[in-house]
Amino acid sequence: MDMYLGEEDRMFRDAVRGWVAAEFPKEWCRELERREHEFPHAFWDKLTAFGAHGIGIAEEYGGQGGTIITQALFARELARTAAGLGWVWGVTSFSGSKAITFCGSEEQKQRFLPKIAAGELKTAMAFSEPGGGTDLLGGMRTTARRVEGGWVINGEKIWSTCANVADYLFLMARSNRDVQKRSDGISIFFVPRTAKGVTVTELPKLGMRCVASCSVHLDEVFVPDELLLGEEGKGWYQSTRTLNNERLMNAATCLGMLDGVIEDALDHMKTRRAFGKTIGEFQILQHYLADMAMWQTQGELLLMHTARLQAEGLPSATESGMAKVLCSEYVSKAADLGIQILGGMGYSAETDMQRYWRDSRLLRIGPISNEMARNMIAESMGLPRSF
Repeated sequence: MDMYLGEEDRMFRDAVRGWVAAEFPKEWCRELERREHEFPHAFWDKLTAFGAHGIGIAEEYGGQGGTIITQALFARELARTAAGLGWVWGVTSFSGSKAITFCGSEEQKQRFLPKIAAGELKTAMAFSEPGGGTDLLGGMRTTARRVEGGWVINGEKIWSTCANVADYLFLMARSNRDVQKRSDGISIFFVPRTAKGVTVTELPKLGMRCVASCSVHLDEVFVPDELLLGEEGKGWYQSTRTLNNERLMNAATCLGMLDGVIEDALDHMKTRRAFGKTIGEFQILQHYLADMAMWQTQGELLLMHTARLQAEGLPSATESGMAKVLCSEYVSKAADLGIQILGGMGYSAETDMQRYWRDSRLLRIGPISNEMARNMIAESMGLPRSF
């Protein structure tokens, strides 16, 4: 990967790798993850102390600067030990800092970005709806009605990660039904979670248990004009850069988990003995590990290629979808093989392989299903829309 990185990026990656190893050991992350619906504030505070929340935010707004490459490097290194807990950082990174950076006014940037960079403000994404899933536009039932001084929002969102602790919800709603295209008439709001009429309910789930995913019910919620992001009715188009960023961060997180899987599998193969030898001498297990290494290299190449495109402002929607699909499927396959290599201990909650397996499974579904991503990739090749 070093061929893609300048000296500054390499130094940053190495510094993050050492910091993650010291501050986020796997056994600590494993213990945090067991505490279902208990947000890991100590984890957040370590990120704050490091300045991680400011990565990708311009220095003029109190951030650390850096490009999507910087963010991808950080997400990958963090996920190596934290696995899905890395979304404690990632959610606010893309639903807060990227949302404001790409969609917000100068006044909104001045108001929110310094607080996000300082770790003083948490955000959550509220796009998906119970009847829509990946079909955001077709399933959009949440509405925003114009009133004096602002908007009144009604509707329901689902799978809003960290909504239970967020200060603001990065929320999409239909503000105009009289449109020719369903992608028109969509607006984006920064909704205070504590606003009257907002109800957040945590949802039990398979993995990332302390990073709650939630349903959000909105009943006559007033949002002032100053919290409308970007231009009214143009929210769908404004959000696409944020969504591409999210897909690439998903890929980087998956690649980091794949790093962790290989690390644990290799260590077990070198130390576990059976039939008078280390199991690393068994050819079939060597093949499993060789496959993982090839998946890791393929994912790395596509991730860094796509990050470079995004950093240079070049079209990258198709590549972002490819990276998301490739890395999420590879880490899921690798973690499954990792459990097989560890045997019974791979299934035990006392090791991390089962955590990588559980956390990675979700990332084949969200933030966009791999099936829908494939549809979009095929369409970019000139085939007719299939959905």
